Amino acid sequence: MTLITPAEMSWVVATTHPHSEAIAVENLKRQGFVTYCPQMRKRRSHARRVEMVLRPLFPGYVFVGIDARMRWRSILSTMGVRTLVRFGDDPATISDAFIEGLRAREVDGAVVRPASPYQVGQTVQIAGGPFDGVVTKILELDEKDRIVVLLEVMNRGVKTKLDTNQVTPVSGE
Repeated sequence: MTLITPAEMSWVVATTHPHSEAIAVENLKRQGFVTYCPQMRKRRSHARRVEMVLRPLFPGYVFVGIDARMRWRSILSTMGVRTLVRFGDDPATISDAFIEGLRAREVDGAVVRPASPYQVGQTVQIAGGPFDGVVTKILELDEKDRIVVLLEVMNRGVKTKLDTNQVTPVSGE
């Protein structure tokens, strides 16, 4: 088995069967392929117990490093792999910079999210939509890039979830 240097390797994306990322990675490595399945920490609660577990960042997908000399069609018959993302007959490639960017954000085997530009209690202004220009405070932040704000509607406070791209920070804070 010859090792591939990063300079001659390109990355392709393999789709996996449901919850089979680990099986696909194991079988691809056994065949001599370089693989990468980025993980993230996710909170799981079960039977009154809360724990942090590793889950795939992109469920159903695994990155596979190949070079021009390798026969990539054997990936298609690997246990756990459904198919490759392709353009016509050729596998679609992903830049090495994308993979390196993910790896650079890993801490203890898990990709961490960049720090949020928003914090609870911060004053923001809604940008766009029917409440364009309304200034409000952030009550909560959730893990899906949404924030909870309190809007005054007809003299009543209403909690509303917004995407972080729907608000802008108010200057002067």
